[in-house]
Parts: sequence; C-alpha cells; structure tokens
Amino acid sequence: MIKSFDEIIEKVKAFPEMKRCGVCMADEASIGGALAAEEIGLAMPVFIGHKSEIDPILNEMGVNKEYEIIDVSTPEEGASKVVELVREDKVDFILKGHIETATLMRAVVDKEKGLRTGRHISHMSFEELPTYHKIVTVTDGGMSTYPDVEEKQKIIENAVEIYHKLGYEEPKVACLSAIEKVNPKMQATVDAGELKARNQRGEIKGCIVEGPISFDLAFSKDAAKVKGFDSPVAGDPDILLVPDIHSGNILDKTMNFAAGGKMAGFIVGAKCVIVLISRSGSAEEKYRSIAMAAYVNR
Repeated sequence: MIKSFDEIIEKVKAFPEMKRCGVCMADEASIGGALAAEEIGLAMPVFIGHKSEIDPILNEMGVNKEYEIIDVSTPEEGASKVVELVREDKVDFILKGHIETATLMRAVVDKEKGLRTGRHISHMSFEELPTYHKIVTVTDGGMSTYPDVEEKQKIIENAVEIYHKLGYEEPKVACLSAIEKVNPKMQATVDAGELKARNQRGEIKGCIVEGPISFDLAFSKDAAKVKGFDSPVAGDPDILLVPDIHSGNILDKTMNFAAGGKMAGFIVGAKCVIVLISRSGSAEEKYRSIAMAAYVNR
C-alpha cells in the first residue's frame, strides 16, 4: 500500500541512476517541473522544442549547466522526435509541454513510427487525499470519452498492470455509478455488473473488481456498513473506474481543488507512459507525475 507521493519520491531517489524524461515542446511550466524533478533526483530531462525559446527560459531560471536540447521547427516535428527518442531507448518516458494533446498523440499512435502496443490508451490520475488512507487512482478522466464495457475492461487492465508495477499483488477496483444495484435503465450499472462478473469468471485477472458501487460506499467503510454492503473493496479501493470522461474529470478536479488533494497522472497503454498535466497543474504536480512515471519504468 502506497500512502503518499513522498514514499514514491524517496524510492525513485534511491535508484542507481536517474531515468530520462523527454520534454516535448518544452515551455516554462514543463521546464520548471522537469528541473524540479531533476533537483531532487527523479529524472534527467531532454528538452525538445524551440531552442531559441528554451535557452532564455533556462537563463531566467538561473540554470548554469548544459542540457541536451533538440531544436525543432513545429509541434508536429517535436512530437515525432520525442517518439523517435523513446523508440531508440534514449528517453524512458514523455512529459508534454506546450503542444496540443491531439498532436502529440497522433505521433504516439502512428502505425509505422509510433509507440503502439496493441493496448487501449487510457489516462490514470493518482490522488493523495487528506481524507483517505492511501493513494487512489481515478481512471479514465482524460482520454476515453464514453467507453463501452469492452473498453472499460481494457482501462481496468491498464490500471491493474501499473499497480502491479507499483508492487500491488491484487489491487481493488471500484466500478463507480450512482447506485449499487444493476438497473437496466442505467448503463453504468449494467457495465459495472458485467465487469465484476468477468472478474469472478477469471476474464479480468490480477485484481478484485466490485460494481456497481456508489462513491460513498467505495470511499467509506462506515457508509457501506450502514447500507449493508459487504465487499472487500468497500472503503478500500485502489482504482476508481468512472463511467465516462466527464465524471472522471469532475471527480479529479473536485479532489484537487475542493478536497485538498495532491495529484499526479499519466497516459498508459503505449510503449512508455506519457505525463500529461492540465495547463492549470503546478510544477509540483509535474514532478510528482515524473516520480510516478520513473517508478513504473524501473
């Protein structure tokens, strides 16, 4: 069980050598996050972007050491270059800078030169909350818009694979919905019930899946006890599977901005993880995400 990002950061700092982070279309925010991560021993940045813009930013930040800077003319060229660096094992993962997500992802999923693995591409947000006893993940609030049950299974499998890399033997998955009973008129409950059944049949492996389950029962053992909901997942999930991108995005931002949470996140399903942070994300959020990316790449 991972209780905090500090645990991950300390583990990554103990690595014999730093991982390499390809910063695609590096701007002030991404450079700041990458340098903060390097300063505490998390990852070594390689900057891809407009050298004429990167050099002044580094100077303004008082940086007096040489970094590898790969000069490109356009965001499309930057995306292709960072993907090439991953394919050549010259960087271990990607940090998105000032580039449209669609532009970066076109290069990632390119059939000939991209980073496809045959897996579904999904987003994972890791949340450290003052009201919860361990890190919890929300998926997918960033990539999959309206996933059907087949896509939801793939989203679960992506998240479970990452949790295995984090050291969990059997992470607990809560398939969230408004209620905790299957209702044919509420597709999220139907999907959740099917995902639980697939887990029980051994079709979704390496985890415990519960659903449908409402957020209060997933988050609170006391609430589950009051409602007579008996499940090993109740009050103790590691992964919260949301019905669609809207609910995931809202839940993530509620945890961050209203509940005092700390967040990290990245895209999974490609050859490497891709750190993709909201423009409103802080430098701390970026280096926490870099720490998580470095840890799963160990």
